[in-house]
Amino acid sequence: MSDFVKRLFSSCCGSRSKVDYDNVLADSEREAVADLLNYLENRAETDFFSGEPLAALSTLVYSQNIDLQRSASLTFAEITERDVRPVDRATLEPILFLLESPDIEVQRAASAALGNLAVDGQNKVLIVSLGGLTPLIRQMNSPNVEVQCNAVGCITNLATHEENKARIARSGALAPLTRLAKSKDMRVQRNATGALLNMTHSDDNRQQLVSAGAIPVLVSLLSSTDTDVQYYCTTALSNIAVDSANRKRLAQTETRLVQSLVQLMKGEAPKVQCQAALALRNLASDEKYQLEIVKAGGLPPLLGLLQSSYLPLILSAVACIRNISIHPMNESPIIDAGFLRPLVDLLGSTDNEEIQCHAISTLRNLAASSDRNKQLVLEAGAVQKCKELVLDVPLSVQSEMTAAIAVLALSDDLKPHLLDLGVFDVLIPLTDSESIEVQGNSAAALGNLSSKVGDYSLFLTSWEQPSGGIHGYLARFLNSGDPTFQHIAIWTLLQLLESNDAKLIQTINQAKDVMDVVREISRREVESDVDADAAESEDGEAEVVALARRCLELSSGGGSDGQSKGSYTPSDKT
Repeated sequence: MSDFVKRLFSSCCGSRSKVDYDNVLADSEREAVADLLNYLENRAETDFFSGEPLAALSTLVYSQNIDLQRSASLTFAEITERDVRPVDRATLEPILFLLESPDIEVQRAASAALGNLAVDGQNKVLIVSLGGLTPLIRQMNSPNVEVQCNAVGCITNLATHEENKARIARSGALAPLTRLAKSKDMRVQRNATGALLNMTHSDDNRQQLVSAGAIPVLVSLLSSTDTDVQYYCTTALSNIAVDSANRKRLAQTETRLVQSLVQLMKGEAPKVQCQAALALRNLASDEKYQLEIVKAGGLPPLLGLLQSSYLPLILSAVACIRNISIHPMNESPIIDAGFLRPLVDLLGSTDNEEIQCHAISTLRNLAASSDRNKQLVLEAGAVQKCKELVLDVPLSVQSEMTAAIAVLALSDDLKPHLLDLGVFDVLIPLTDSESIEVQGNSAAALGNLSSKVGDYSLFLTSWEQPSGGIHGYLARFLNSGDPTFQHIAIWTLLQLLESNDAKLIQTINQAKDVMDVVREISRREVESDVDADAAESEDGEAEVVALARRCLELSSGGGSDGQSKGSYTPSDKT
Protein backbone atom coordinates (compact mmCIF):
# COMPACT_ATOMS: atom_id res chain seq x y z
CA MET A 1 0.00 0.00 0.00
CA SER A 2 2.81 2.46 0.82
CA ASP A 3 4.36 1.96 -2.62
CA PHE A 4 0.98 2.68 -4.15
CA VAL A 5 0.71 5.87 -2.08
CA LYS A 6 4.15 6.96 -3.26
CA ARG A 7 3.16 6.31 -6.87
CA LEU A 8 -0.02 8.26 -6.33
CA PHE A 9 1.93 11.18 -4.89
CA SER A 10 4.23 10.97 -7.91
CA SER A 11 1.34 10.91 -10.33
CA CYS A 12 -0.21 14.00 -8.80
CA CYS A 13 3.05 15.92 -8.27
CA GLY A 14 6.31 14.51 -9.54
CA SER A 15 5.62 14.01 -13.26
CA ARG A 16 4.56 17.60 -13.89
CA SER A 17 6.89 20.34 -15.11
CA LYS A 18 8.22 22.84 -12.61
CA VAL A 19 5.79 25.47 -13.87
CA ASP A 20 2.76 23.15 -13.63
CA TYR A 21 3.80 21.93 -10.20
CA ASP A 22 3.93 25.49 -8.90
CA ASN A 23 0.54 26.22 -10.37
CA VAL A 24 -1.11 23.06 -9.04
CA LEU A 25 0.23 22.88 -5.50
CA ALA A 26 0.65 25.56 -2.88
CA ASP A 27 3.90 25.72 -0.95
CA SER A 28 2.29 24.17 2.12
CA GLU A 29 0.98 21.28 0.05
CA ARG A 30 4.38 20.62 -1.55
CA GLU A 31 5.99 20.58 1.87
CA ALA A 32 3.26 18.32 3.24
CA VAL A 33 3.77 15.82 0.39
CA ALA A 34 7.52 15.75 0.95
CA ASP A 35 7.13 15.41 4.71
CA LEU A 36 4.58 12.65 4.36
CA LEU A 37 6.75 10.63 2.01
CA ASN A 38 9.54 10.89 4.54
CA TYR A 39 7.23 9.81 7.37
CA LEU A 40 6.06 6.83 5.34
CA GLU A 41 9.67 5.79 4.81
CA ASN A 42 10.08 5.74 8.60
CA ARG A 43 6.62 4.56 9.55
CA ALA A 44 7.83 2.29 12.37
CA GLU A 45 8.98 5.36 14.33
CA THR A 46 6.17 7.69 13.26
CA ASP A 47 2.95 8.57 15.09
CA PHE A 48 0.56 9.63 12.34
CA PHE A 49 -2.18 10.55 14.80
CA SER A 50 -0.56 13.65 16.28
CA GLY A 51 1.97 16.41 15.71
CA GLU A 52 3.61 17.11 12.36
CA PRO A 53 2.68 13.82 10.64
CA LEU A 54 -1.02 14.48 11.32
CA ALA A 55 -0.59 18.11 10.26
CA ALA A 56 0.93 16.98 6.95
CA LEU A 57 -1.93 14.56 6.35
CA SER A 58 -4.51 17.22 7.25
CA THR A 59 -2.99 19.64 4.76
CA LEU A 60 -3.62 17.10 2.00
CA VAL A 61 -7.12 16.40 3.30
CA TYR A 62 -8.22 20.03 3.07
CA SER A 63 -6.55 20.61 -0.27
CA GLN A 64 -8.65 21.47 -3.28
CA ASN A 65 -6.62 18.91 -5.22
CA ILE A 66 -8.57 15.65 -5.49
CA ASP A 67 -5.39 13.63 -6.06
CA LEU A 68 -3.99 14.85 -2.75
CA GLN A 69 -7.24 13.98 -1.01
CA ARG A 70 -7.04 10.50 -2.50
CA SER A 71 -3.47 10.18 -1.26
CA ALA A 72 -4.51 11.32 2.23
CA SER A 73 -7.46 8.93 2.41
CA LEU A 74 -5.33 6.00 1.23
CA THR A 75 -2.67 6.87 3.80
CA PHE A 76 -5.25 6.97 6.57
CA ALA A 77 -6.60 3.61 5.41
CA GLU A 78 -3.13 2.06 5.41
CA ILE A 79 -1.95 3.32 8.78
CA THR A 80 -5.21 2.42 10.53
CA GLU A 81 -5.00 -1.06 9.09
CA ARG A 82 -1.82 -1.54 11.10
CA ASP A 83 -2.29 0.80 14.06
CA VAL A 84 -5.62 1.07 15.89
CA ARG A 85 -5.65 3.10 19.08
CA PRO A 86 -7.82 5.71 20.81
CA VAL A 87 -7.56 8.98 18.87
CA ASP A 88 -8.96 12.48 19.36
CA ARG A 89 -11.09 14.72 17.19
CA ALA A 90 -7.97 16.17 15.52
CA THR A 91 -7.52 12.77 13.85
CA LEU A 92 -11.18 11.95 13.24
CA GLU A 93 -12.32 15.28 11.81
CA PRO A 94 -10.09 15.09 8.71
CA ILE A 95 -11.35 11.56 8.01
CA LEU A 96 -14.97 12.65 8.47
CA PHE A 97 -14.29 15.55 6.10
CA LEU A 98 -13.05 13.08 3.49
CA LEU A 99 -16.28 11.07 3.87
CA GLU A 100 -18.15 14.07 2.48
CA SER A 101 -16.12 13.99 -0.75
CA PRO A 102 -18.03 13.25 -3.96
CA ASP A 103 -15.07 11.17 -5.16
CA ILE A 104 -15.65 7.40 -4.93
CA GLU A 105 -11.98 6.59 -4.29
CA VAL A 106 -11.80 9.06 -1.41
CA GLN A 107 -15.07 7.76 0.05
CA ARG A 108 -13.92 4.17 -0.13
CA ALA A 109 -10.56 4.73 1.57
CA ALA A 110 -11.91 7.16 4.18
CA SER A 111 -14.71 4.80 5.24
CA ALA A 112 -12.19 1.96 5.47
CA ALA A 113 -10.00 4.09 7.75
CA LEU A 114 -12.96 5.07 9.91
CA GLY A 115 -14.08 1.45 10.14
CA ASN A 116 -10.62 0.44 11.31
CA LEU A 117 -10.58 3.11 14.02
CA ALA A 118 -14.13 2.12 15.05
CA VAL A 119 -12.74 -1.13 16.46
CA ASP A 120 -11.60 0.86 19.51
CA GLY A 121 -14.28 1.51 22.14
CA GLN A 122 -13.44 5.17 22.78
CA ASN A 123 -13.32 5.89 19.08
CA LYS A 124 -16.77 4.35 18.56
CA VAL A 125 -18.42 6.92 20.82
CA LEU A 126 -16.39 9.87 19.51
CA ILE A 127 -17.12 9.07 15.86
CA VAL A 128 -20.86 9.15 16.50
CA SER A 129 -20.58 12.26 18.70
CA LEU A 130 -18.78 14.08 15.88
CA GLY A 131 -21.60 13.36 13.46
CA GLY A 132 -20.09 10.37 11.69
CA LEU A 133 -23.42 8.61 11.14
CA THR A 134 -24.76 11.08 8.57
CA PRO A 135 -22.01 10.64 5.95
CA LEU A 136 -21.92 6.88 6.60
CA ILE A 137 -25.66 6.59 5.92
CA ARG A 138 -25.14 8.59 2.73
CA GLN A 139 -22.39 6.21 1.68
CA MET A 140 -24.59 3.17 2.40
CA ASN A 141 -26.81 4.52 -0.39
CA SER A 142 -23.85 4.78 -2.78
CA PRO A 143 -24.08 2.83 -6.05
CA ASN A 144 -20.51 1.65 -5.46
CA VAL A 145 -20.33 -1.75 -3.74
CA GLU A 146 -16.91 -1.09 -2.17
CA VAL A 147 -18.17 2.13 -0.60
CA GLN A 148 -21.31 0.33 0.64
CA CYS A 149 -19.24 -2.46 2.13
CA ASN A 150 -16.90 -0.16 4.05
CA ALA A 151 -19.69 2.12 5.29
CA VAL A 152 -21.79 -0.78 6.53
CA GLY A 153 -18.74 -2.37 8.13
CA CYS A 154 -18.08 0.84 10.02
CA ILE A 155 -21.71 1.03 11.21
CA THR A 156 -21.41 -2.60 12.35
CA ASN A 157 -18.42 -1.72 14.51
CA LEU A 158 -20.08 1.41 15.89
CA ALA A 159 -23.21 -0.56 16.81
CA THR A 160 -21.31 -2.81 19.21
CA HIS A 161 -21.13 0.06 21.73
CA GLU A 162 -24.17 0.47 23.98
CA GLU A 163 -24.03 4.28 23.88
CA ASN A 164 -24.32 4.24 20.10
CA LYS A 165 -27.16 1.81 19.54
CA ALA A 166 -30.06 4.13 20.27
CA ARG A 167 -28.43 6.90 18.21
CA ILE A 168 -28.00 4.58 15.27
CA ALA A 169 -31.59 3.37 15.57
CA ARG A 170 -32.85 6.98 15.45
CA SER A 171 -30.44 8.12 12.74
CA GLY A 172 -32.23 6.58 9.77
CA ALA A 173 -29.58 3.88 9.34
CA LEU A 174 -31.88 0.89 9.80
CA ALA A 175 -33.73 1.17 6.48
CA PRO A 176 -30.55 1.19 4.33
CA LEU A 177 -29.04 -1.55 6.50
CA THR A 178 -32.13 -3.70 5.94
CA ARG A 179 -31.96 -3.04 2.20
CA LEU A 180 -28.25 -3.86 2.02
CA ALA A 181 -28.83 -7.12 3.92
CA LYS A 182 -30.29 -8.33 0.62
CA SER A 183 -27.23 -7.23 -1.38
CA LYS A 184 -25.86 -9.63 -3.96
CA ASP A 185 -22.37 -8.87 -2.68
CA MET A 186 -21.68 -11.27 0.17
CA ARG A 187 -19.35 -8.86 1.98
CA VAL A 188 -22.04 -6.18 2.08
CA GLN A 189 -24.62 -8.76 3.16
CA ARG A 190 -22.42 -10.01 6.00
CA ASN A 191 -21.70 -6.50 7.26
CA ALA A 192 -25.35 -5.46 7.04
CA THR A 193 -26.72 -8.51 8.83
CA GLY A 194 -23.99 -8.14 11.46
CA ALA A 195 -25.05 -4.53 12.02
CA LEU A 196 -28.71 -5.54 12.30
CA LEU A 197 -27.73 -8.15 14.89
CA ASN A 198 -25.87 -5.56 16.93
CA MET A 199 -29.07 -3.49 17.02
CA THR A 200 -31.19 -6.23 18.62
CA HIS A 201 -29.93 -5.97 22.20
CA SER A 202 -32.55 -3.55 23.55
CA ASP A 203 -36.32 -3.51 23.38
CA ASP A 204 -36.57 -0.05 21.80
CA ASN A 205 -34.03 -0.87 19.10
CA ARG A 206 -35.79 -4.14 18.32
CA GLN A 207 -39.03 -2.26 17.76
CA GLN A 208 -37.23 0.17 15.46
CA LEU A 209 -35.89 -2.80 13.48
CA VAL A 210 -39.35 -4.32 13.19
CA SER A 211 -40.70 -0.99 11.94
CA ALA A 212 -37.90 -0.81 9.38
CA GLY A 213 -39.07 -4.13 7.90
CA ALA A 214 -36.10 -6.17 9.07
CA ILE A 215 -38.01 -9.31 10.13
CA PRO A 216 -38.93 -10.72 6.68
CA VAL A 217 -35.42 -9.98 5.43
CA LEU A 218 -33.79 -11.77 8.36
CA VAL A 219 -36.12 -14.76 7.97
CA SER A 220 -35.49 -15.03 4.24
CA LEU A 221 -31.73 -15.02 4.83
CA LEU A 222 -31.91 -18.06 7.11
CA SER A 223 -31.64 -20.04 3.89
CA SER A 224 -28.38 -18.30 2.93
CA THR A 225 -25.47 -20.55 2.04
CA ASP A 226 -23.10 -18.32 4.03
CA THR A 227 -22.49 -19.45 7.59
CA ASP A 228 -21.87 -15.95 8.94
CA VAL A 229 -25.09 -14.60 7.45
CA GLN A 230 -26.99 -17.58 8.87
CA TYR A 231 -25.46 -16.92 12.29
CA TYR A 232 -26.18 -13.18 12.30
CA CYS A 233 -29.77 -13.62 11.15
CA THR A 234 -30.52 -16.52 13.50
CA THR A 235 -29.10 -14.66 16.48
CA ALA A 236 -30.94 -11.45 15.56
CA LEU A 237 -34.24 -13.32 15.29
CA SER A 238 -33.54 -15.04 18.60
CA ASN A 239 -33.15 -11.63 20.24
CA ILE A 240 -36.25 -10.26 18.51
CA ALA A 241 -38.26 -13.25 19.76
CA VAL A 242 -37.58 -12.27 23.37
CA ASP A 243 -40.51 -9.83 23.13
CA SER A 244 -44.03 -11.31 23.26
CA ALA A 245 -45.39 -8.74 20.78
CA ASN A 246 -42.68 -9.71 18.29
CA ARG A 247 -43.45 -13.41 18.74
CA LYS A 248 -47.07 -12.68 17.92
CA ARG A 249 -46.02 -10.79 14.79
CA LEU A 250 -43.70 -13.62 13.76
CA ALA A 251 -46.49 -16.14 14.25
CA GLN A 252 -48.79 -14.12 12.01
CA THR A 253 -46.38 -13.31 9.19
CA GLU A 254 -43.49 -15.80 9.12
CA THR A 255 -45.04 -19.21 8.62
CA ARG A 256 -41.76 -20.87 7.59
CA LEU A 257 -39.69 -19.59 10.49
CA VAL A 258 -39.84 -22.68 12.71
CA GLN A 259 -39.15 -25.04 9.82
CA SER A 260 -36.13 -22.96 8.78
CA LEU A 261 -34.72 -22.96 12.32
CA VAL A 262 -35.26 -26.71 12.67
CA GLN A 263 -33.36 -27.17 9.41
CA LEU A 264 -30.47 -25.05 10.70
CA MET A 265 -30.20 -27.25 13.81
CA LYS A 266 -29.42 -30.10 11.41
CA GLY A 267 -26.51 -28.19 9.87
CA GLU A 268 -22.80 -28.59 10.45
CA ALA A 269 -21.88 -25.17 11.90
CA PRO A 270 -22.08 -25.38 15.71
CA LYS A 271 -22.50 -21.65 16.19
CA VAL A 272 -25.51 -21.63 13.87
CA GLN A 273 -26.99 -24.79 15.40
CA CYS A 274 -26.63 -23.23 18.85
CA GLN A 275 -28.37 -19.99 17.89
CA ALA A 276 -31.14 -21.85 16.04
CA ALA A 277 -31.91 -23.82 19.21
CA LEU A 278 -31.86 -20.62 21.29
CA ALA A 279 -34.18 -18.90 18.81
CA LEU A 280 -36.60 -21.81 19.11
CA ARG A 281 -36.25 -21.63 22.90
CA ASN A 282 -37.36 -18.00 22.87
CA LEU A 283 -40.22 -18.72 20.47
CA ALA A 284 -41.30 -21.60 22.72
CA SER A 285 -42.21 -19.10 25.42
CA ASP A 286 -45.60 -19.21 23.63
CA GLU A 287 -47.91 -22.22 23.52
CA LYS A 288 -48.35 -22.02 19.75
CA TYR A 289 -44.65 -22.41 19.14
CA GLN A 290 -44.28 -25.15 21.77
CA LEU A 291 -46.60 -27.30 19.67
CA GLU A 292 -45.34 -26.13 16.29
CA ILE A 293 -41.71 -27.02 17.02
CA VAL A 294 -42.70 -30.62 17.77
CA LYS A 295 -44.95 -30.75 14.71
CA ALA A 296 -42.13 -29.41 12.52
CA GLY A 297 -39.84 -32.29 13.53
CA GLY A 298 -37.76 -30.33 16.00
CA LEU A 299 -37.31 -33.10 18.57
CA PRO A 300 -34.78 -35.36 16.74
CA PRO A 301 -32.27 -32.57 16.00
CA LEU A 302 -32.69 -31.20 19.54
CA LEU A 303 -31.93 -34.65 20.94
CA GLY A 304 -28.82 -34.78 18.77
CA LEU A 305 -27.61 -31.43 20.13
CA LEU A 306 -28.44 -32.52 23.67
CA GLN A 307 -26.11 -35.50 23.26
CA SER A 308 -23.30 -33.39 21.78
CA SER A 309 -19.94 -33.05 23.50
CA TYR A 310 -19.93 -29.27 22.86
CA LEU A 311 -21.19 -27.41 25.94
CA PRO A 312 -22.91 -24.45 24.18
CA LEU A 313 -24.90 -26.88 22.02
CA ILE A 314 -25.97 -28.87 25.06
CA LEU A 315 -27.02 -25.74 26.93
CA SER A 316 -29.03 -24.30 24.03
CA ALA A 317 -30.77 -27.63 23.37
CA VAL A 318 -31.70 -28.33 26.99
CA ALA A 319 -32.98 -24.76 27.43
CA CYS A 320 -35.13 -25.22 24.34
CA ILE A 321 -36.58 -28.59 25.33
CA ARG A 322 -37.37 -27.18 28.78
CA ASN A 323 -39.70 -24.58 27.22
CA ILE A 324 -41.22 -27.08 24.79
CA SER A 325 -41.94 -29.47 27.67
CA ILE A 326 -44.18 -26.90 29.35
CA HIS A 327 -47.09 -27.85 27.08
CA PRO A 328 -48.92 -30.94 28.39
CA MET A 329 -49.46 -32.27 24.87
CA ASN A 330 -45.69 -32.39 24.36
CA GLU A 331 -44.88 -34.54 27.40
CA SER A 332 -45.41 -37.94 25.81
CA PRO A 333 -43.87 -37.03 22.42
CA ILE A 334 -40.70 -35.84 24.16
CA ILE A 335 -40.53 -38.98 26.28
CA ASP A 336 -41.20 -41.21 23.29
CA ALA A 337 -38.47 -39.40 21.33
CA GLY A 338 -35.89 -40.71 23.82
CA PHE A 339 -35.08 -37.66 25.92
CA LEU A 340 -35.37 -39.16 29.41
CA ARG A 341 -32.02 -40.93 29.75
CA PRO A 342 -29.99 -38.08 28.23
CA LEU A 343 -31.75 -35.59 30.53
CA VAL A 344 -30.99 -37.74 33.57
CA ASP A 345 -27.37 -37.96 32.47
CA LEU A 346 -27.23 -34.15 32.27
CA LEU A 347 -28.15 -33.94 35.95
CA GLY A 348 -24.57 -35.02 36.56
CA SER A 349 -23.20 -31.91 34.81
CA THR A 350 -21.92 -30.66 38.13
CA ASP A 351 -19.74 -28.03 36.47
CA ASN A 352 -22.73 -26.30 34.84
CA GLU A 353 -25.56 -25.19 37.11
CA GLU A 354 -27.67 -23.90 34.21
CA ILE A 355 -27.66 -27.23 32.39
CA GLN A 356 -28.61 -29.05 35.60
CA CYS A 357 -31.50 -26.64 36.23
CA HIS A 358 -32.87 -26.96 32.71
CA ALA A 359 -32.55 -30.76 32.74
CA ILE A 360 -34.34 -31.37 36.05
CA SER A 361 -36.99 -28.76 35.27
CA THR A 362 -37.70 -30.55 31.99
CA LEU A 363 -38.01 -33.89 33.79
CA ARG A 364 -40.40 -32.32 36.25
CA ASN A 365 -42.49 -30.89 33.39
CA LEU A 366 -42.59 -34.25 31.64
CA ALA A 367 -43.91 -35.91 34.79
CA ALA A 368 -46.61 -33.35 35.46
CA SER A 369 -49.72 -34.64 33.74
CA SER A 370 -49.86 -38.43 33.90
CA ASP A 371 -48.89 -41.28 36.19
CA ARG A 372 -47.51 -43.12 33.14
CA ASN A 373 -45.00 -40.36 32.53
CA LYS A 374 -44.14 -40.16 36.22
CA GLN A 375 -43.39 -43.88 36.15
CA LEU A 376 -41.15 -43.48 33.09
CA VAL A 377 -39.25 -40.59 34.66
CA LEU A 378 -38.68 -42.70 37.78
CA GLU A 379 -37.56 -45.70 35.71
CA ALA A 380 -35.08 -43.50 33.82
CA GLY A 381 -33.20 -43.03 37.10
CA ALA A 382 -34.14 -39.41 37.79
CA VAL A 383 -34.85 -39.88 41.49
CA GLN A 384 -31.72 -41.93 42.13
CA LYS A 385 -29.63 -39.25 40.43
CA CYS A 386 -31.32 -36.47 42.39
CA LYS A 387 -30.80 -38.31 45.69
CA GLU A 388 -27.14 -38.80 44.83
CA LEU A 389 -26.53 -35.14 43.98
CA VAL A 390 -29.08 -32.94 45.70
CA LEU A 391 -27.24 -32.23 48.96
CA ASP A 392 -24.18 -30.93 47.10
CA VAL A 393 -25.63 -28.94 44.18
CA PRO A 394 -26.33 -25.17 44.11
CA LEU A 395 -29.56 -23.93 45.69
CA SER A 396 -31.22 -23.28 42.34
CA VAL A 397 -30.68 -26.91 41.35
CA GLN A 398 -31.80 -28.12 44.79
CA SER A 399 -35.03 -26.21 44.36
CA GLU A 400 -35.74 -27.83 41.00
CA MET A 401 -34.78 -31.31 42.20
CA THR A 402 -36.98 -31.19 45.30
CA ALA A 403 -39.84 -29.79 43.22
CA ALA A 404 -39.47 -32.71 40.80
CA ILE A 405 -39.60 -35.25 43.65
CA ALA A 406 -42.71 -33.52 45.00
CA VAL A 407 -44.40 -33.90 41.61
CA LEU A 408 -43.47 -37.59 41.36
CA ALA A 409 -44.79 -38.12 44.89
CA LEU A 410 -48.27 -37.17 43.69
CA SER A 411 -48.59 -40.65 42.18
CA ASP A 412 -49.95 -43.12 44.75
CA ASP A 413 -48.38 -46.01 42.83
CA LEU A 414 -44.91 -44.48 43.02
CA LYS A 415 -44.87 -43.55 46.71
CA PRO A 416 -43.59 -46.94 47.96
CA HIS A 417 -40.84 -46.88 45.31
CA LEU A 418 -39.79 -43.38 46.30
CA LEU A 419 -39.64 -44.37 49.96
CA ASP A 420 -37.61 -47.46 49.10
CA LEU A 421 -35.14 -45.26 47.24
CA GLY A 422 -34.42 -43.43 50.51
CA VAL A 423 -35.65 -39.95 49.58
CA PHE A 424 -36.23 -39.18 53.27
CA ASP A 425 -32.44 -39.13 53.67
CA VAL A 426 -32.30 -35.94 51.59
CA LEU A 427 -35.77 -34.43 51.89
CA ILE A 428 -35.78 -34.18 55.68
CA PRO A 429 -32.42 -32.32 55.94
CA LEU A 430 -33.48 -29.99 53.12
CA THR A 431 -36.55 -28.82 55.04
CA ASP A 432 -33.97 -26.85 57.04
CA SER A 433 -32.24 -25.39 53.97
CA GLU A 434 -31.18 -21.74 53.83
CA SER A 435 -33.48 -21.44 50.80
CA ILE A 436 -37.20 -20.90 51.42
CA GLU A 437 -38.02 -22.55 48.09
CA VAL A 438 -35.99 -25.65 48.88
CA GLN A 439 -37.60 -25.89 52.31
CA GLY A 440 -41.09 -25.59 50.84
CA ASN A 441 -40.51 -28.05 48.00
CA SER A 442 -38.95 -30.62 50.34
CA ALA A 443 -41.84 -30.30 52.78
CA ALA A 444 -44.35 -30.58 49.92
CA ALA A 445 -42.68 -33.80 48.82
CA LEU A 446 -42.82 -35.18 52.38
CA GLY A 447 -46.48 -34.20 52.59
CA ASN A 448 -47.32 -35.93 49.32
CA LEU A 449 -45.51 -39.05 50.52
CA SER A 450 -47.47 -39.07 53.81
CA SER A 451 -50.79 -40.27 52.41
CA LYS A 452 -51.90 -43.68 51.17
CA VAL A 453 -48.56 -45.45 51.57
CA GLY A 454 -49.86 -48.47 53.48
CA ASP A 455 -46.74 -49.16 55.47
CA TYR A 456 -45.77 -46.25 57.74
CA SER A 457 -42.81 -47.96 59.41
CA LEU A 458 -40.35 -45.67 57.63
CA PHE A 459 -42.07 -42.64 59.12
CA LEU A 460 -41.49 -44.08 62.57
CA THR A 461 -37.82 -44.85 61.97
CA SER A 462 -37.40 -41.36 60.49
CA TRP A 463 -39.25 -39.55 63.28
CA GLU A 464 -36.10 -38.19 64.92
CA GLN A 465 -33.43 -38.83 62.29
CA PRO A 466 -31.86 -37.67 59.99
CA SER A 467 -31.36 -34.01 60.93
CA GLY A 468 -34.10 -33.93 63.54
CA GLY A 469 -36.33 -36.18 61.47
CA ILE A 470 -39.97 -35.62 60.59
CA HIS A 471 -40.54 -34.45 64.15
CA GLY A 472 -37.99 -31.64 63.77
CA TYR A 473 -39.38 -30.59 60.39
CA LEU A 474 -42.97 -30.38 61.71
CA ALA A 475 -41.89 -28.41 64.77
CA ARG A 476 -39.89 -25.90 62.71
CA PHE A 477 -42.66 -25.30 60.19
CA LEU A 478 -45.39 -25.01 62.80
CA ASN A 479 -43.35 -22.51 64.80
CA SER A 480 -42.21 -20.55 61.75
CA GLY A 481 -45.15 -18.15 61.79
CA ASP A 482 -45.33 -18.52 58.00
CA PRO A 483 -48.94 -19.36 57.02
CA THR A 484 -47.89 -21.46 54.02
CA PHE A 485 -45.36 -23.46 56.02
CA GLN A 486 -47.85 -23.98 58.83
CA HIS A 487 -50.42 -25.16 56.30
CA ILE A 488 -47.99 -27.71 54.78
CA ALA A 489 -46.99 -29.00 58.23
CA ILE A 490 -50.54 -29.37 59.57
CA TRP A 491 -51.71 -30.95 56.33
CA THR A 492 -48.79 -33.44 56.52
CA LEU A 493 -49.55 -34.13 60.18
CA LEU A 494 -53.17 -34.85 59.26
CA GLN A 495 -52.05 -37.41 56.64
CA LEU A 496 -50.00 -39.18 59.30
CA LEU A 497 -52.83 -39.18 61.84
CA GLU A 498 -55.16 -40.63 59.20
CA SER A 499 -52.73 -43.52 58.67
CA ASN A 500 -54.51 -45.62 61.33
CA ASP A 501 -51.04 -46.64 62.47
CA ALA A 502 -51.44 -46.76 66.25
CA LYS A 503 -47.74 -46.55 67.01
CA LEU A 504 -47.25 -43.55 64.72
CA ILE A 505 -50.26 -41.77 66.22
CA GLN A 506 -48.93 -42.43 69.70
CA THR A 507 -45.52 -41.06 68.69
CA ILE A 508 -47.15 -37.90 67.35
CA ASN A 509 -49.18 -37.40 70.52
CA GLN A 510 -45.99 -37.63 72.55
CA ALA A 511 -44.47 -34.75 70.54
CA LYS A 512 -45.64 -32.02 72.91
CA ASP A 513 -43.85 -29.23 70.99
CA VAL A 514 -45.82 -30.15 67.86
CA MET A 515 -49.22 -30.74 69.44
CA ASP A 516 -49.10 -27.60 71.59
CA VAL A 517 -48.78 -25.44 68.46
CA VAL A 518 -51.57 -27.37 66.78
CA ARG A 519 -53.82 -26.66 69.79
CA GLU A 520 -52.89 -22.99 69.70
CA ILE A 521 -53.76 -22.74 66.01
CA SER A 522 -57.04 -24.60 66.53
CA ARG A 523 -58.16 -21.93 69.01
CA ARG A 524 -57.80 -19.06 66.56
CA GLU A 525 -60.90 -17.09 65.67
CA VAL A 526 -61.17 -16.21 61.98
CA GLU A 527 -63.13 -13.04 61.32
CA SER A 528 -64.78 -12.19 58.01
CA ASP A 529 -63.72 -9.10 56.09
CA VAL A 530 -65.15 -7.32 53.07
CA ASP A 531 -61.76 -6.73 51.50
CA ALA A 532 -61.13 -9.36 48.79
CA ASP A 533 -57.44 -9.85 49.51
CA ALA A 534 -58.05 -10.05 53.22
CA ALA A 535 -60.92 -12.47 52.64
CA GLU A 536 -58.67 -14.73 50.58
CA SER A 537 -56.03 -14.63 53.31
CA GLU A 538 -58.64 -15.45 55.93
CA ASP A 539 -59.94 -18.34 53.82
CA GLY A 540 -56.43 -19.79 53.95
CA GLU A 541 -56.20 -19.21 57.67
CA ALA A 542 -59.62 -20.74 58.19
CA GLU A 543 -58.47 -23.85 56.36
CA VAL A 544 -55.38 -24.09 58.57
CA VAL A 545 -57.55 -23.76 61.68
CA ALA A 546 -59.93 -26.44 60.38
CA LEU A 547 -57.03 -28.79 59.68
CA ALA A 548 -55.62 -28.18 63.14
CA ARG A 549 -58.96 -29.00 64.74
CA ARG A 550 -59.25 -32.16 62.67
CA CYS A 551 -55.75 -33.18 63.78
CA LEU A 552 -56.79 -32.81 67.42
CA GLU A 553 -59.89 -34.93 66.85
CA LEU A 554 -57.84 -37.75 65.33
CA SER A 555 -55.08 -37.54 67.91
CA SER A 556 -57.60 -37.94 70.72
CA GLY A 557 -59.11 -41.05 69.15
CA GLY A 558 -61.81 -39.42 67.06
CA GLY A 559 -61.16 -41.87 64.27
CA SER A 560 -60.70 -41.33 60.57
CA ASP A 561 -63.64 -41.24 58.20
CA GLY A 562 -61.40 -41.46 55.16
CA GLN A 563 -58.26 -39.86 53.82
CA SER A 564 -58.10 -36.08 53.74
CA LYS A 565 -58.11 -34.58 50.29
CA GLY A 566 -55.47 -32.48 48.67
CA SER A 567 -51.81 -32.57 47.75
CA TYR A 568 -48.96 -30.14 47.40
CA THR A 569 -47.57 -29.32 43.99
CA PRO A 570 -44.71 -26.84 43.65
CA SER A 571 -45.16 -23.83 41.39
CA ASP A 572 -46.43 -24.28 37.85
CA LYS A 573 -44.30 -25.69 35.06
CA THR A 574 -41.21 -23.68 34.29
